[in-house]
Amino acid sequence: MKKTILTAALCCFALAGFAQGCCSKGYEVKAENAYTHYNVRWATGPEDAKHYTTDRLRKEYLIEKVFAPGEVNWTYTMFDRFLIGGAEPTSTPLELTSIAPLYVDESKGNDGRNLLDNRELGIINVGGEGTVTVDGKSYSLGFQEALYVGRGAKDIVVASKNAAEPAKFYLNSACAHASFPTKKVTLKEANNIKAGKMEESNDRVIHQMIINGVAGVRTCQLQMGITELKPGSVWNTMPAHIHMRRMEAYFYYKVPEGQKILHIMGEPQETRPIWMNNEQAVISPQWSVHCAAGTSNYTFIWGMAGENLVYTDMQLAPIPTLE
Repeated sequence: MKKTILTAALCCFALAGFAQGCCSKGYEVKAENAYTHYNVRWATGPEDAKHYTTDRLRKEYLIEKVFAPGEVNWTYTMFDRFLIGGAEPTSTPLELTSIAPLYVDESKGNDGRNLLDNRELGIINVGGEGTVTVDGKSYSLGFQEALYVGRGAKDIVVASKNAAEPAKFYLNSACAHASFPTKKVTLKEANNIKAGKMEESNDRVIHQMIINGVAGVRTCQLQMGITELKPGSVWNTMPAHIHMRRMEAYFYYKVPEGQKILHIMGEPQETRPIWMNNEQAVISPQWSVHCAAGTSNYTFIWGMAGENLVYTDMQLAPIPTLE
């Protein structure tokens, strides 16, 4: 009897250790090549998230390092298998290559595998002027200009025109079932929507850039855009909402030195805060609200993926109901 109990206890201990190892492995930063790094984040549910400590909340959803000089950094989240990344080329161009979790046959490594074999890609430049070369054709991207790259593109290289003022290419990628043409979109070509009002501290402009049907862009499921808050406004995405058929990622930038962003996530009646710095990103699950307030005005890029391309498909969480 004692032997049976001991065996059962050892089995439970081993299983717990295995589970812990599996979870911790998901957050390990790995090197794909000399300049490409990635980590994997597992999908989590609202019942678990409501019990997370501050450290655990940040570990699961916050992406602290998006850009680093001479590097490509990816976070692969299992929410809609979305890729969130940043590429900052300096004196040397950087190639956007596939990463191990995307290989069809791991035994062959990266041989013959391309990042967009089964994906589409959105790029928005938040740094100095740069170029993106897709299968030999170059596109110049200035500050806050976007490029959609369709499934099947093989060689994607990013470069800065001036290493002293490097381009910073913010990257979102989603799974794709079809191939659509590469298309550049400027702020002037975007669908620019005025929203909110100064009296409620959320006077802002929403620039829909990589949206199916906007500026001649076609996408499978990827959507990206920029929201700029006017001076004196701090709240975004108010009233808060969720969209169960799409996950979302936020990247905050143009946050003045010494200021911070208070990003709010969780179910409408179980909200949790994550304090963020300039040029950091955060994963927002389908079941979570996603709104924020800054200690100053700021700008952010939102990116989404899911089964529904209808931009207005959402469930509002009226301000008086938030807890």
